[in-house]
Amino acid sequence: MARDARLLAAQGLIAPRAHEQLAILVLLLEDPDPEVRTVADATLNKIPVDVLQVFLARSDVPIGLREFFGDRGVFPAEIPAIVVDEEQPLIDTTPAEEKVADDDAEEDRASIVQKLATMSFTERLKSAVKGTREMRAILIRDPNRMICTAVLSSPKVTEQEAASFARMGSVSEDVLRAIGNNRAWMKNYNVVLALTKNPKTPLAMSLNLMQRLQSRDVSTLSVDRNVPEPLRVAARKKALANTTGKG
Repeated sequence: MARDARLLAAQGLIAPRAHEQLAILVLLLEDPDPEVRTVADATLNKIPVDVLQVFLARSDVPIGLREFFGDRGVFPAEIPAIVVDEEQPLIDTTPAEEKVADDDAEEDRASIVQKLATMSFTERLKSAVKGTREMRAILIRDPNRMICTAVLSSPKVTEQEAASFARMGSVSEDVLRAIGNNRAWMKNYNVVLALTKNPKTPLAMSLNLMQRLQSRDVSTLSVDRNVPEPLRVAARKKALANTTGKG
């Protein structure tokens, strides 16, 4: 990872989830760059001790992480008094002026494209996690895999957005696979349907997801010339079986 990206991570600005944020910060304490180490340590020290104690009490926290903080004098709470959301960072270091921005604010797409085009890699990475809905819709198609991954890891991404990403023919196969591996999103039928119908979705995944589709969508899929032939054939067989079963 480039130095500027490591420095951004040391500030707690990249990983949006608690596990990821802590793991990255601890890792950066051994970074060869002294500034990165110093910033990472300062960020760790900003996390409230009571929040850390409750988080460390979770059963899914790695023993290595508990031992690390134990050496720093922070131990798991015996009786958690507050709830720590694993999907959120333990410390939000977003500058105040950025928090004012709202996804619902109408922005001119052309100006956003131009703005992103002038950004450095680090700035685009930051926008992928903390930016607006419109920025995410553009950055999810970025040729750099790390940018796309950052978009999908953003806590701002809704199920509706995930479904819109899954419908895009311009995203990479890695993006579609990552969406398919997200258990929360895959509980949403629109996400499942979008992934199944996207011709860029890995065939094995599409065939598996097709089994979860409603009869009317299976019938539509069976005559969809945009999907791979094996998927269309499988859908045709399933549609026929559904019809025979009803008869």
